[in-house]
Amino acid sequence: MTTRRRMVTSLPMFSSRLVRNETTYFHWTTRRDDVDCRSLRSDQMTNHYANAGTLTTKVGLCVNLRNLQWFDTTDPDSFFPRCYRLGAEDDKHAFIDDFRRTACTSLLQHVVEASGSEAEDRNASNSVCGEAHHAKHRSVGSEAIATALTACQEFLGVLEHSDIDVAVETPPSVKEQQWAAFLRDYYMVAHEGAWIRGAGPFVERCRVMLTRLREVCPQLDTDGLSNIWIVKPGAKSRGRGILCMNRLDEILALSESDRALNSDSRWVVQKYLERPLLVHDTKFDLRQWFLVTDWNPLTVWFYGECYLRFSTQPYSTRTLDSAVHLCNNSIQKHLQPSRDRHPAVPADNMWSGAQFRAFLRRQGREARWESAVVPGMRRAVVCALQTVQDLVEPRKASFELYGADFMLGRDLRPWLLEVNASPTMACSSAATARLCPAVQRDTLRVVLDRRADPSAYTGGFHLIYRQAAVDVPQYVGVNLLVEGVHVRRCRPALRRHSVASKAPIGFPSEQSTSEEAETAQRPSGQSGQSGQSGQSGQKPRALAALRHSGKENREAGENKRQLASLSPKRDGARGAGRGPAPDQPLALQAEPRSKARRLTPTLGANGATLIPQSFCFSLSPLKSVPDAGRARSKPGRPSHMSRPLPPHEHQASTRDLPSLAGPLPALEVFRLRPSVAAAARRDPALSPRSSLHRHQLLLCSDKQSAAKRGGDFTGEHRH
Repeated sequence: MTTRRRMVTSLPMFSSRLVRNETTYFHWTTRRDDVDCRSLRSDQMTNHYANAGTLTTKVGLCVNLRNLQWFDTTDPDSFFPRCYRLGAEDDKHAFIDDFRRTACTSLLQHVVEASGSEAEDRNASNSVCGEAHHAKHRSVGSEAIATALTACQEFLGVLEHSDIDVAVETPPSVKEQQWAAFLRDYYMVAHEGAWIRGAGPFVERCRVMLTRLREVCPQLDTDGLSNIWIVKPGAKSRGRGILCMNRLDEILALSESDRALNSDSRWVVQKYLERPLLVHDTKFDLRQWFLVTDWNPLTVWFYGECYLRFSTQPYSTRTLDSAVHLCNNSIQKHLQPSRDRHPAVPADNMWSGAQFRAFLRRQGREARWESAVVPGMRRAVVCALQTVQDLVEPRKASFELYGADFMLGRDLRPWLLEVNASPTMACSSAATARLCPAVQRDTLRVVLDRRADPSAYTGGFHLIYRQAAVDVPQYVGVNLLVEGVHVRRCRPALRRHSVASKAPIGFPSEQSTSEEAETAQRPSGQSGQSGQSGQSGQKPRALAALRHSGKENREAGENKRQLASLSPKRDGARGAGRGPAPDQPLALQAEPRSKARRLTPTLGANGATLIPQSFCFSLSPLKSVPDAGRARSKPGRPSHMSRPLPPHEHQASTRDLPSLAGPLPALEVFRLRPSVAAAARRDPALSPRSSLHRHQLLLCSDKQSAAKRGGDFTGEHRH
């Protein structure tokens, strides 16, 4: 193997001095926390991924495998023993239900298996010898069998969804008191060897029920009769803190005793495989290596060799000793092999995969290795990786070697127990002395040689899974478009006096507005001359009345207008103080459904018409901002008329108001003043164009409104 990269391993006493100030391009360590993957450069390699604990911890594997249905059609119960977190309330209740149900199925299996020649004679015989034999042992009634059949039938009904059509939630068929009595009888039968009175008539029913359960419960054949569960601390390794237990109350008491672990849901309870494949009546597990070189797309390499780890004691479910049920080398290496163990089991407690295949060959089952064992282990590894792919942080220059622990059932089906990060490479036996160095060399072939040459030799590693590449949309930068209008702060409601008017309202044209402005600026005599001769005497009186009313209006609202112009928050006060004089308290607000042509405010008997000082409407925004500013009146001289729009602005406004025939929103008038031009509406003879200028309102903006708006019209109508 050749490589141009500098390779530095994390051997203590070597890397600490020689490469302390050197840049490492290849870092291999057994501690994931030694290297921060996020701070490495793209040309630096390490043998760990960030957040890989979701796969290598017992809690992470327990939780994430439940999501396998979103990635694959494989049932996790077909390769991973049932597992629960005792610290989580929902998992705790699910475990209690599972323990009780497993006790029921175990009792049914006991009845069927005890119906053989010896047990059948013992249960069916009425002879004196049979009764004397039974008298030596404790016995329980057949009520336990009936309870087990009822619970199993209810479980099958739930799986078949027969309970979803029930309108009212029905109570469970087995009460808590019945469960307590059932477990007491079950413990006597399974753990103390008691026999069941009158079990003969139930044998066939038990056999049929087990057949139905076997179709939906893949682990039924491995559950056994003792209902043993293995309790593990969720984040420990090498068999530390692991216990085997077979009583529900003891398991719950253990999990509740350590509040520190229980609070973080770190206690994991997993169904123990009571009927594994044995080699010379000795239990073993299998260590299988696999390598992940990329998480996106997921790329998995499977090693062609594995090794077996044996227990030092003969296998038995009558004892719960860790020396019998735990095959971890960190535990078994401190124990002496039992004298009762078969001599063919190696003294160093390990076999290579080749030795195990030779054992299967002698039994005539070697073909099952390639047809069942290897495909099952590969499928379990890929499924476990798929469930955590979105949780592990991918990095192109990283890789990680894992060690998966499997057990084999009597049918040679592999069962995944756990996945270990940084699997041991110690040469503790003849098998590991040959395999571990080879695994390390082949790992470097895959992660180094194959980077430079895709056709390079990879040793014992074989690519078993490469996910299809996912097209990532090209990043085009931040170019977001937000459509809509901003929300403005609500202002205080205005206090208005309203009077309904059925008179029409007209919008002044350019010519009419100019003529009315000129009329308002002429003296009384000139104004009289512009009308008809028979009406000249009425115009001076109308002008005097209007001037008097306008002066009172200006004097009454001068102070409040100046205060209201300082802050937009005082609009309510300004609107309240801009009404007419006390003797003329009329203001205008048209009804929403009335036409614009139907409005004309008057002051009553004096014949003057009110023109809104501030007039807001929700028809169209103003088109010309600068002109609105130029239309302001000079300080100290309030404007009586609105400035006529130029021709081009009038045309633009006409286009923005396509139709006035439909219903218009309410017109809110903040201030009304008499208008000279509108006074002529009382007598049609006052104006030569009375038919055109009758019922008109001139819209003006006072200087405070124009100053606040500052020409900034956004299309929203401000009040």
